[in-house]
Amino acid sequence: MGRPGTRRLAVLTVVSAAVVTVGAAAPPAPKSEPAGKTPVAVGYGGAVASVDKDATAAGIEVLKHGGNAVDAAVATAAALGVTEPYSSGIGGGGYFVYYDARTRTVHTIDGRETAPQSADSGLFMENGKPLPFDDAVSSGLGVGTPGTPATWQTALDQWGSRKLGSVLKPAERLARDGFTVDDTFRSQTAANETRFRYFPDTAKLFLPGGNLPAVGSTFKNPELARTYEELAKKGIGAIYRGDIGDDIIDTVEHPRVDPASGWNARPGKLAEKDLAVYRAKAQAPTRTSYRGLNVYSIAPSSSGGTTVGEALNILENSDLSKMSEAQYLHHFIEASRIAFADRGRWVGDPAFENVPTSRLLSQRFADSRACLIKDDAVLTSPLAPGDPYHPKDCDQGGEAAPTTYEGQNTTHLTVADKWGDVVSYTLTIEQTGGSAMTVPGRGFLLNNELTDFSFAPASPSVPDPNLPGPGKRPRSSISPTIVLDAHNRPVVALGSPGGATIITTVLQTLTEFLDRRLPLVDAIAAPRASQRNAARTELEPALYDSPLRSQLEAIGHRFTLNPEIGAATGVQRLPDGRWLAAAEKVRRGGGSAMVVDQAP
Repeated sequence: MGRPGTRRLAVLTVVSAAVVTVGAAAPPAPKSEPAGKTPVAVGYGGAVASVDKDATAAGIEVLKHGGNAVDAAVATAAALGVTEPYSSGIGGGGYFVYYDARTRTVHTIDGRETAPQSADSGLFMENGKPLPFDDAVSSGLGVGTPGTPATWQTALDQWGSRKLGSVLKPAERLARDGFTVDDTFRSQTAANETRFRYFPDTAKLFLPGGNLPAVGSTFKNPELARTYEELAKKGIGAIYRGDIGDDIIDTVEHPRVDPASGWNARPGKLAEKDLAVYRAKAQAPTRTSYRGLNVYSIAPSSSGGTTVGEALNILENSDLSKMSEAQYLHHFIEASRIAFADRGRWVGDPAFENVPTSRLLSQRFADSRACLIKDDAVLTSPLAPGDPYHPKDCDQGGEAAPTTYEGQNTTHLTVADKWGDVVSYTLTIEQTGGSAMTVPGRGFLLNNELTDFSFAPASPSVPDPNLPGPGKRPRSSISPTIVLDAHNRPVVALGSPGGATIITTVLQTLTEFLDRRLPLVDAIAAPRASQRNAARTELEPALYDSPLRSQLEAIGHRFTLNPEIGAATGVQRLPDGRWLAAAEKVRRGGGSAMVVDQAP
């Protein structure tokens, strides 16, 4: 059957399966799909993995009806805007990485939110001091121009085979008919209850009848269903040049606050021209060679591709497959520390900053940094950055640039189709619950993405590439990744939410899978560590409470407990041509992996 790809007329052939065998053999597919979530599925015809079974099912529905990976990715993302509204939605942004099986090439879209044209470096300064972070989050000041709708349309225009209205239908139906509330949705609502009550439109939608939604109840969002219906009819111009955009601007400039709350929701300065000039940017991916494989990800404005890539280049100096678990974790932690030190100094929006992307990803620079790692000692953080323009071996001079705080909750989806195309897509509204401001009558929350900027320079002597500016994109850690073999055929694709921990989650999952040979679903489930050039490394409970902690402390590591780091999903191309979809077993209530036709 012909491939419906990118408005092409030619009939295209299936790209043969990758011959590289990575990780352990695929686990057996379940005999029948369970009523709840399943974290792994194997079969033919395409695959989808996300944190939510209704969203994953939306993508599978599109694949079953002949859509390609891009069509299914947009459908899945739109459904996540219904079921994961505190982590994603059309009020936010994200980064889209696409592998075209016909040309065996990787393409990316930067759909990051932008600051208003009126913004300057003092956006979050008040009375000469940086605003408290919480004050900036639940306000109009933190809202950037949404990039998600433009990302969807750009991806569909370039590589899709369906129109926006078609792929929005599963999500529109889901919003109208509702989904079943689970523990995760209720707990996330509870965590945001106080600030949701600041804003009457948010409280009305997410606290029905003034109460937390009950587990097992059906949550409906008819306003969002109507918004999707309007987008289907009018296109994304309804947001960037139309009525929905007018409502977004009014919400940002005049936040509707419950007077009894006493909350000072500072207005933002988003204007019609900010929406009108917004574009999702098609750009070249980052590329890193690792163990004979080609690792592609997103380039700045996200720091994901450069930071994961640099850390991989550093780790290539070590044989992780032969190390003990403690040795492996030590090298992983130290490589993360070094890469984050360099990220903080050098990465920002390349439209405004001179970002040395290729130099950060050079093996020469990585080698000059790798020699800092010792088997029996730990580097001290904050570690000073290296100089990618003039690499000096083992240089520890200079002043460190601290890591900017980023909200923990985002969401990631991974999709493959029967023609061999792959999408790795991470989208977000920043904090869990974003700005907490719902656009009245529209059913979606607005982002607080501008709080990813540095509020003020960390030091007068260290340049900060991540200060606000007019139309500037704040630095991100989003790291959607696609790994190809030496013949540019897919091996694995993955990504994760988690703020700055996205980088370490992707790096750890990749090395657990590629080097430590864990099956993909087990590499995703493995207990995590996250070091981001801080005095202490965060550990999940399974590591924090294990003997590995004391072994690492013996050589100088210091740790703090983090209950949960990331929530990854991925797809793997098996040697026989089947797809394996994998998601979390437990984190965020477990993820959902599905394939079009399960293997017998």
